[in-house]
Amino acid sequence: MSQFRLARLSLILAAIGLTVAPAMTGLSSAYAADPAPAAAAKPDAVRPEIYKLLDPAQIRDLMAAKNYTEIQNRLNQVDAIADKSPYETFVLNRNRVVLGSATKNNALMIPALIAVIDTGRLDPAQQKDFLRVLAGTYYAAADYDNAIVWLLRYQKDTGDMTGVRPTLLRSYFLKGDYATTKVEALKDIDAAQKAGKKPSAETLQLLASVGIKGKDDAAYLQSVELSVQYYPTDAYWSHLLSKSQGKSYYAARLSLDTRRLQMVAVKTLVVEDYTDVAELALQGGFYTEAKKAMDAADKAGLLGKGDAKEIAEQKKLRASADKGAADDAKNIGAGEAPAMKSKDGIGLVNLGYAYVTMDQFDKGIDLIQKGIAKGVAKNPEDAKLRLGEAYALAGRKDDAIKTLQAVNPADGRGDLARYWIYWINRDTTTALPTAE
Repeated sequence: MSQFRLARLSLILAAIGLTVAPAMTGLSSAYAADPAPAAAAKPDAVRPEIYKLLDPAQIRDLMAAKNYTEIQNRLNQVDAIADKSPYETFVLNRNRVVLGSATKNNALMIPALIAVIDTGRLDPAQQKDFLRVLAGTYYAAADYDNAIVWLLRYQKDTGDMTGVRPTLLRSYFLKGDYATTKVEALKDIDAAQKAGKKPSAETLQLLASVGIKGKDDAAYLQSVELSVQYYPTDAYWSHLLSKSQGKSYYAARLSLDTRRLQMVAVKTLVVEDYTDVAELALQGGFYTEAKKAMDAADKAGLLGKGDAKEIAEQKKLRASADKGAADDAKNIGAGEAPAMKSKDGIGLVNLGYAYVTMDQFDKGIDLIQKGIAKGVAKNPEDAKLRLGEAYALAGRKDDAIKTLQAVNPADGRGDLARYWIYWINRDTTTALPTAE
């Protein structure tokens, strides 16, 4: 969570409050044996009796000794002096800010901060620091309404529209205003995208929190998609693919296509992931794909573990995949002529994808294209999705994206097509977020 660095800013306040010495009028009379009546303070000067109490060198020594009681006593004495000029009041409040910051006394510091800010006497850099300290003090005290007021004032007065944005959004969220948090988070995400930059991981995580707390499933899923798009990790990918299969419109026939994406996008899988791919591939007649899945599970050291029943099922699955892959290696070419004669292009599409699983990408893509051109009677858009997958696996990025963008989104195909594009456009050098 974004936090103001209050300790660092307290040092800034101390430096401003203690090293900028107030000018003084009538210095010699202050120490005369028979002092004359104090002169009225000039616009930017303080009278001797006030300077004596707030002498920066003395205040600095008292602060170093943590003699806060004496400092407060001096401030009280200055407060009791009548007819203080605006500048004298400014100096008094500035010292209150420093003492309040050192003692964590918000009741003392906050009114003084507001008074100092509203004088207009601070230079722009100091005004910026004081505004930020005031907003941060409210934020740290969980007074999010006032934190928002002063964060917005900070943005307006300083023109800095980014420096405090994370804390502003957190303030909206922590006060329970999930609708505004969502609107503001999406603004930041959109601005980053339009500027050709990645939205911050923190903003995406905040959007996810809005989805959870605000019971906004669309916001939550959007955050997961964006996290996969800009900060791909195994956890994000697995969660996204799992959530996609839970949608009401998701078609079960796309399970193998979903698993295919998981196989390339997720680096670390469990044994069930591999065996599920193998089973689905065998059902679809993609024996080499099934064998590759079991080979990968074996290489990862995942096979042969568990109870006797699980081990036996793995062995049976492995044997079926090995036998089917061996048969395909010998006989796959024999299926081309019948597929070409068929009125429906689905045979060519499936045969072409079988070649793709054997890493014969050019041959496989050519057959899939011919099958689509012939016409696929049932779920023809599925064939386009698989052509896009084939292009992606072959490394033909532009062709893959163009094909996937043209897939009709019904039945969950649109989600899968979009997710494949995320994988194609992935930045393998991206810095990962600190939390998921």
